[in-house]
Amino acid sequence: MSGHPIVALVCSAGGLDALSRVLAPLPADLPAAVVVVQHAAPDAPDVLAGILDRRTALPVGMAQEGDRLTPGRVLVAPPGRHMLVTPGDTVALIPAGDRPPYRPSADLLLTTLATYAGPRVIAVVLSGNGNDAATGATAVHHFGGTVIAASPQTSAAPGMPQATIGRDNATDHVVALDEVGALLLAMTTVPTLGAGDSAPDGAA
Repeated sequence: MSGHPIVALVCSAGGLDALSRVLAPLPADLPAAVVVVQHAAPDAPDVLAGILDRRTALPVGMAQEGDRLTPGRVLVAPPGRHMLVTPGDTVALIPAGDRPPYRPSADLLLTTLATYAGPRVIAVVLSGNGNDAATGATAVHHFGGTVIAASPQTSAAPGMPQATIGRDNATDHVVALDEVGALLLAMTTVPTLGAGDSAPDGAA
């Protein structure tokens, strides 16, 4: 695997608390780029990045067109825009439109990451209703990346992680929400730890 890991945290209802608990233990020198998608109304205020920036040592910013995914930095998809990742580890933003499906779309983000970055991708499906991310996570798995789902029992809204877990063989690790951060740290700092390898206690 060449290039740094890319961690994609995706969520919906209950996502702010879940994101905060995952990002809090991660160090400022995390050797991975982090991207975040949380469902929001297109006209929602751009407050998520600012809130998360106060809850983690990692710098957090709202993604802008052409941003580079760099280790030790968190980029958050803005309301009303789907976030895609293109060659060169760059961000592309496209209008989400005024009607559902889910927006910003976890499936779109994860699928573009899967086809471009393959085994560098670590998809993390957190709290949320519905089934967004299940297809994208399957694509990540298909192209050699790793899929983590927060256990539905520890998720405020279990629909998204449960839908991902329900896809045959797509999920590599199912862990309690408060163990996700430690697993990410282990996976991004120990190159030999990946899909199918041993993980901290509680991983499956």
